[in-house]
Amino acid sequence: MMRLRPGMLALTLAALVAVFLLMPLVAVIPVSLTPTRYLSVPLGEWSLRHYRALLDNPAWAQGIWLSIRIGLLASVVATLLATAFSLGIWMLRPAFAGLMMGLALMPMVAPPVVSALTLYFFLTTLSQVNGIVAYDTWAGVALAHAVMIAPFAVVLLTVALNQVDRRIDLAARSMGAGLGTRVFRVILPNIRFGLLAAFFLTFVLSWEEIGVTLFITSVDAVTLPRLMWMGLRDNIDPAIAAISVVLIALVALVVLGKTVWHLCKTRNM
Repeated sequence: MMRLRPGMLALTLAALVAVFLLMPLVAVIPVSLTPTRYLSVPLGEWSLRHYRALLDNPAWAQGIWLSIRIGLLASVVATLLATAFSLGIWMLRPAFAGLMMGLALMPMVAPPVVSALTLYFFLTTLSQVNGIVAYDTWAGVALAHAVMIAPFAVVLLTVALNQVDRRIDLAARSMGAGLGTRVFRVILPNIRFGLLAAFFLTFVLSWEEIGVTLFITSVDAVTLPRLMWMGLRDNIDPAIAAISVVLIALVALVVLGKTVWHLCKTRNM
């Protein structure tokens, strides 16, 4: 099979676009090495004091751990809800499927301020009857994040299900398979990559969520994005540049690892 390879001009243009997109990220690196107590580009002197501040200040570790817990719970809830919804639409094909899909995607298209205010009043109401899933609790934040990110999982899983041949479900049904067998042994294995993609995307969206988080948290549930926002709003702490470099490095390592794995897999084939 003949493979088309990009020419030198296409590679050059792609490299220029990549450099243009990466320049704002690269500019954060020297700022994180400034010896001053405010955001500035170092002039002659470099320092790792702000990286040490990340280790010395327990608030950063607590914010990271809280964001991970919230992201995992929110992504699991969002993926489960999206899977149940998408499977119901795909298997039953109701006449009002379009209306149901529009309602499911409402948090995606609604203004963030409207969603944030709605979730704020909802969680404050829950605070009157319990102290777990409530305002300014990590479970309450996870629930709010799940509401905001579930539509993205619905889109991914709907696309994945539309690529599944319905005849395999009909064949399983004709052979006497029950609903549970059809779902867990026939349909879900065929969309496993869609499930993984939905889980990963929703986790990333929850990890970086800040708009809704500002409305539904106060002093107890301080996620990493909120902690960074507080640092910029209150005292413009250069440690924010340091944590940004750490996150950029982690993402770069993941992307490079995925690229190397893909190249090795392609060569083995």
